[in-house]
Amino acid sequence: MQNATREDARDDGGGVGQGDEGDTANGVCSGVLGKVQGMSMKQTGEERTEKGQTGQERNRGSSDAAHDEYSLAPLVAIMRRLRGEGGCPWDRKQTHESLRSYVVEEAYEVVQAIDDRDDDELCEELGDLLLQVAFHSQIASESGRFDVADVIRGVVEKLIRRHPHVFGDVEAKDSKTVLRNWERIKQRERKDESGEGSILDNIAGAMPALMRALKVQSKASRVGFDWPDVSGALAKVREEMDELEEARRTDDRARVAEEVGDVLFALVNVARFLKVDPEIALGRTVDKFISRFKHIEMRACEAKRRVEDMTLDEMDSLWEEAKTKAPSGADAKG
Repeated sequence: MQNATREDARDDGGGVGQGDEGDTANGVCSGVLGKVQGMSMKQTGEERTEKGQTGQERNRGSSDAAHDEYSLAPLVAIMRRLRGEGGCPWDRKQTHESLRSYVVEEAYEVVQAIDDRDDDELCEELGDLLLQVAFHSQIASESGRFDVADVIRGVVEKLIRRHPHVFGDVEAKDSKTVLRNWERIKQRERKDESGEGSILDNIAGAMPALMRALKVQSKASRVGFDWPDVSGALAKVREEMDELEEARRTDDRARVAEEVGDVLFALVNVARFLKVDPEIALGRTVDKFISRFKHIEMRACEAKRRVEDMTLDEMDSLWEEAKTKAPSGADAKG
C-alpha cells in the first residue's frame, strides 16, 4: 500500500459502529503516542538513576546504551549496509518474493521454540523473524514505498485505534466484547479504504488450510453465525461423512475431493467448540505417529530385518507395543 493510501486510512480512524467511538480512538491516537514516548523516556531515565548503568553500558561503556538497547536503528543500519554498494551480493539480489519462504520458515521456527518451551531458542528465533521485518522494510524503502518507521507507526496506531476501551471512552466488560469490537473496527476500516468490507476479508489465502478454516469460523461466530453448541457441529460432521461415503461410491474424483474438504472443515468446527487448535492437535498426532513408526523401525533393525519385509500383523503388534512405551504426552513429543 502506498504511503498516501495508508495515511488516508489512518485519518478515517476506526470504530465499532457505535456513536463516535472510532473518532474517539482516532482522536486520542496522537496524544497517546506522545504519552507513550514520554513515559519511555522517563522510564529510561529512572532505570538509569536506580541502576546506575545497564548491562550494555557496563559492557560497552557507552553513555547512550539505554537508548540503543531498545532501538531498531543498529539492525536497520546493518540491513542498509548489506543492501548497499559494496554490501553482500546475496542480500542485494533478494526481493520480497524471494524472501517469502524465509518469512514462513522463521515463523514456524518461532512456533517450534514455543512448543519446546525453550526460552533461549525463542529469543533467537524472534530475532530471526525481526530480521525479516527489517529486510522487507529496507527493500521497500529503496523504492520509496515504506520503511521500518512506517511499519512501526502503522502497528502502534492500529493498536491504539482498535483498543478504544483502553485509549478512549468505550467500555468493554469482557474479552468477547473486545473481540467483537475489534472486528467491527476492522470492518469499518476496510469500508473506509475500499467502500466495502467483509469480516472475512484479509484472511491470508497462503495460511495453512486448517488454520485458515479456524480463522474463518471464529470470525463468523463473532457476529452470531454459529451453532448454539457443539452438538450441532458434531451432527454436521456425521452429515458430511455420509455425503463422503455416498461420493466414494461414484467415480467423480472432484466430488470426493470436495466432500473430503467438507469433512475436514466440519471437524475444525468441532475442534473450535472444544477449544482445541486443530493445527496443533494434528501436529501432535503426526509427531505421535512418527514416534511409533520409528519404534517399528528400531525393532526391525534389532531383529536384522527390513520393515518392508514384515507382515502387517507384525507391524501392528510393534505399533501396539510402542503405545505402551510412553504416555501420550511424552509420545507426542516424538
